[in-house]
Amino acid sequence: MRLARRSAGLSQQELADQLGLTVQVIHRLEAGIGSVSTLLMVMAALEFRLSGLGPGTTLAERLRRVREKRGLSLEELSRRTGLSRTTIAGLERGGGTVKSLQRLLAVLAPKVRRQAPERSYWGKGDKIDRDSRFTPPDFMASIYDAFGEIDIDPCSNELSPVVARRRILPSEGGDGLADDWSGRLAFVNPPYSELLKWLKRTHEQWKAGNVETVVCLVPIRTDSPWFQQVLSVDADLFLLQGRVRFLDPRGKGQHTPFSLMLVALGTSPEQRKRYAELVSGYWVKRS
Repeated sequence: MRLARRSAGLSQQELADQLGLTVQVIHRLEAGIGSVSTLLMVMAALEFRLSGLGPGTTLAERLRRVREKRGLSLEELSRRTGLSRTTIAGLERGGGTVKSLQRLLAVLAPKVRRQAPERSYWGKGDKIDRDSRFTPPDFMASIYDAFGEIDIDPCSNELSPVVARRRILPSEGGDGLADDWSGRLAFVNPPYSELLKWLKRTHEQWKAGNVETVVCLVPIRTDSPWFQQVLSVDADLFLLQGRVRFLDPRGKGQHTPFSLMLVALGTSPEQRKRYAELVSGYWVKRS
């Protein structure tokens, strides 16, 4: 659960605020302490699903069905787990404690695990190198035209065609998530597997005044509380029409399997107008 929360880019406090809970409740849950009802609320918020339990619409229903499928009575399961019949029956109704649930699952479904979150991949066989995709030169031409020369590319790659005065390269020991940025314009096409981390770093470096303007090319994913409550207040969003044909490590083009947008910080009205003249799509009106 801790990993799921961090993958969603949420602190314990942010998750607690989202659900109307105290941060102590989240801290205790991640330590295996708390009620199953609260656990289910957090699981729903994090889209945390379990596999290895069999069918059912609720966790309680799945617990009961797997017990019945294995031909175990409440009495037999009580003997094996050390839990009372009343406790097991309560878990099968959606009640009980996390500690009791863990003891039950250890016997009833020892192979239960978190179901892998669904992801959009570029194509068959691309799960391992799904971040090895590069912004094509023709797309970058419109970026240069509208926003000017790029001073820094903080998440660059030796194979990237992006032209920038400074490139932070992991192959040379650089880390755009740790190294300070500098310059007038930063272009960020981040690893999409760590999208929220990079957007937070982008906003942090812009807010600190290390870069004057930032343009990010990212998937349209606006569901995180941080995006809605923090980034959307400062950023201008341009929704791209159609799909961008990225380059793979072999130089071959491949369209994205998802829609993209520009997240722009510190751009001028003239720059945004020019970009809209060059590229199909539209800027989202800010309230």
